[in-house]
Amino acid sequence: MINGPGLFSDIGKRAKDFLTRDYISDQKFSISSFSHTGVALTSTAVKKGGLSTGDVAALYKYKNTVIDVKVDTESNISTTFSITDIIPSTKTIASLKVPDYSSGKLEIQYFHNHATFTTALALNKSPIVDFTATLGTPTIAFGVEAGYDTTSGAFTKYTAGIGFSKPEASASIILGDKGDSIKASYLHHLDQEKKSAAVAEISRRFSTNDNTFTIGGSYTVDNLTVVKAKLNNHGKLGAVLQHEVLPKSVLTISSEIDTKVLDKTPRFGLALALKP
Repeated sequence: MINGPGLFSDIGKRAKDFLTRDYISDQKFSISSFSHTGVALTSTAVKKGGLSTGDVAALYKYKNTVIDVKVDTESNISTTFSITDIIPSTKTIASLKVPDYSSGKLEIQYFHNHATFTTALALNKSPIVDFTATLGTPTIAFGVEAGYDTTSGAFTKYTAGIGFSKPEASASIILGDKGDSIKASYLHHLDQEKKSAAVAEISRRFSTNDNTFTIGGSYTVDNLTVVKAKLNNHGKLGAVLQHEVLPKSVLTISSEIDTKVLDKTPRFGLALALKP
């Protein structure tokens, strides 16, 4: 792909992932295996509350084609086909879920040195068309996103954002929910080795006059262990400990506490991912 500004979904993604990824509240176990033919198999079991679910996923890569198939415990089959460069500088993604055929979607992504465009079309009788456009460079980009309901002839969403990204830092401002919300975030690595980092995010919803401010940080203790924490102005404190118990196999322990209601039972999450 051409080195350009990235997709609209990339704006603010680094800070968002930092504040959400690995902060789990379930018990999760997954095991992956890989073959020399390019097939990757992953089995996952999740226990949430008193319910247990799971799925089996198979990922196959061949040249410019990726096929991803997932089967869950309710016999739903989700299939995604991704093909790169059918037309130069494009990526085509088709997804289908059985038996819910109406959930199918076709997406085309186009990449250029100074712009990216995407168009996604729902494969049903009343399709919604989503499209995005991003202009700029890998360092700074401005983008817009919109969704259009072909049945009602109305826009279901429109969003605008600007992002700044460098290896040591990233920042973004996103105006979303049809102009009803705004979110700003900033992520900064505190050392050249990226062993420690800090992030801040502030969001406001104008219709409800609701503000949320979140700060977070991470520190790499050694080559095997990482700790993370975050706290928002509503008193929610989260913490994560990740440890590589075996090469490429990671144990994640997560906890969330409401500091304004200390007698409330904290939430805990546990995940173990085993890879050969």
